[in-house]
Amino acid sequence: MSETTEITWADFEKVLIVAGTVTKVEVFPEARKPAWKVWADFGPYGERKTSAQIVALYKSEDLIGRQIVGIINFPEKQIGPFRSQFLLTGFPTSDGVVLTAIERPVPNGTRLA
Repeated sequence: MSETTEITWADFEKVLIVAGTVTKVEVFPEARKPAWKVWADFGPYGERKTSAQIVALYKSEDLIGRQIVGIINFPEKQIGPFRSQFLLTGFPTSDGVVLTAIERPVPNGTRLA
């Protein structure tokens, strides 16, 4: 178990963790590890895209319309020819990344509290 550093509530409030709905998924053949290009609607924050290494557990058709949890205030990151605009959250397992689940629908753009 690794050591953790306590943060303040103000630190937590800096991280914009919000609900979004997947609107589009494409294959990302240029990625070094198998990945999807994923677009999500974050309501008032607009549509954003990311590269996600979730192909082991999720088919593209299973992702469309699914609500996800994203961190949307990291700087954009260049991944090969693609610019990632948010971090899709999940939990790494030996079988692949398990997406963070929203227990029931919430409006897109709702912040984690």
